[in-house]
Amino acid sequence: MDKIECMKSFVRVVETGSFSAVAREMETTQPTISKQIAALEEYLDIQLLVRSTRSLRLTDEGERFYEHCCQVMEAVKAAEASVGKRVKPSGLLRVNCPVSFGHFVIIPLMKSFLMRYPEIKIDLTMSDQLIDLVEAGVDVTIRIGNVQDAALISQRIGITRRVTVGATSYFQQTDEPQTPEDLIHHNCIIYTRLSTVNEWYFQRQKEIIKVQVYGNFQADNSTAVREAVLSGIGIAVSPIWLFGDVINTNKLKIILPDYQPTSLPIYAVYRRTRFIPAKVQCFIDFLNAEFQINPWVSDYGH
Repeated sequence: MDKIECMKSFVRVVETGSFSAVAREMETTQPTISKQIAALEEYLDIQLLVRSTRSLRLTDEGERFYEHCCQVMEAVKAAEASVGKRVKPSGLLRVNCPVSFGHFVIIPLMKSFLMRYPEIKIDLTMSDQLIDLVEAGVDVTIRIGNVQDAALISQRIGITRRVTVGATSYFQQTDEPQTPEDLIHHNCIIYTRLSTVNEWYFQRQKEIIKVQVYGNFQADNSTAVREAVLSGIGIAVSPIWLFGDVINTNKLKIILPDYQPTSLPIYAVYRRTRFIPAKVQCFIDFLNAEFQINPWVSDYGH
């Protein structure tokens, strides 16, 4: 029995509440994970988990053992991190990011990253919903907007510049707004995951302008907002990278150039541990360097 592997599986089963989820995460089978937990219980001569068809529950002994296992896992990570600068970063790196940001910004950089770090394997999940890093088993997630979670460490690696856009076909049917206040007379596409929802903020020199906009289409996914704009439904305030491939075409118009929509910070977020694994640190450093030479997400000047 590999005690460290069994303890690792036990910790992840407790955190996820699922044998099958841990099996998928570790690229093995559910019976294998079950055998590891059973082997631990037999070795310790105690029951660690109470299993039912719908849930898992720690026994009192299991709860104490879980706490010690977490300390052991931290010690293992510390040992790995202590030599991380002297060996090539390696292993499976689980990354999470928003869907459209992954499609337009992260994925195009992955070939270069993997060529630089051939011993690392990327497992990328994309979701516009905030995930629990521990429960999902994610090493690092990329978040756009402010991060408020004391249990996590966030490192700012860039900024999302936003623009006000509409399809050329939309402006063939109506006048182009000249000021943010003119937007109240237009069909505006709302991205519902923003905390401000239908309140759009613009900056002109030192002046901040707030406009409450309305429209007949809203979505919680930025890819849907992009397609709605390009189909001519209305006007949106969106990240410039979301329309990078059509900005210099006759399909899209950037409007209100003198009024800058509020930019949003980009953070690399990871769990608070004593040592940062080398594979996580090199990934964050890589993105930070790449973002600073990309004018759409560069933090320079802000």
